[in-house]
Amino acid sequence: MATGIAVRLKKSGFEKILMMDTDKPLAVRRAVSFCEAIYDGTAVVEGVEAVFAEHVDDVQEAWGRERIAILADPGWTILARVRPQVVIDAIVAKTNLGTSLRDAPLVIGIGPGFTAGLDVHRVVESKRGHDLGRVIDDGSAIANTGIPGSICGHSADRVIRAPVTGQFNALRKIADDIKAHEVIGTVGGQDVVAPIDGVVRGLIRPATEVREGMKIGDVDPRGCKDYCFSVSEKARAIGGAVLEAILGASGFPGERVPDGHS
Repeated sequence: MATGIAVRLKKSGFEKILMMDTDKPLAVRRAVSFCEAIYDGTAVVEGVEAVFAEHVDDVQEAWGRERIAILADPGWTILARVRPQVVIDAIVAKTNLGTSLRDAPLVIGIGPGFTAGLDVHRVVESKRGHDLGRVIDDGSAIANTGIPGSICGHSADRVIRAPVTGQFNALRKIADDIKAHEVIGTVGGQDVVAPIDGVVRGLIRPATEVREGMKIGDVDPRGCKDYCFSVSEKARAIGGAVLEAILGASGFPGERVPDGHS
């Protein structure tokens, strides 16, 4: 979700975008996640490049090269130094982990766990359906149901979960065609099998330690490999809603925002 938002903002003319993550992020859709730059130094999604900023001083350098900067800073300690115009909480933790109205002149929360006017200025609905991408000025997003959105009639059954706690070892890779019950990898010596026919759309990094029941991948029943390498329709809709929330906010005119921050 965060990468989809960043791609939308970058393509809309926002030049100074900083993303913050943990030092060991766990992304399932790694092919379209800027957090991979923390491991590999750089990541490109739909022609937009993000680079790892090892130190705070590297952020300005990344911006000077017209790149998105990503910093390993799970506590958001850098906020006091960069003083952003806009803060977007796209952790999608289904709860507020500490974001507040004091973080920036405009604070936007993605999905459930936030209340517009209480801990953020705007909330963006993240649940698939009629209201996906709706900007909420008063109130909260729909509560988390714990059920993944449906794709071609498949919901929870398209998600790959760890059968036990242990190290994940991959035998297949993102964009591989897969049949139901074929082995994708192992965790703690136990086979991890595909739940349905389709394409492996997401898979966590090999040699990652996982816990039992943790989401470690997903299969796309539509079978289109290109979808593995482009922002999803959900993330794109949420990115558009964030753009609306920024340009529609008081003090942010409905035109390109000079030196926009995120």
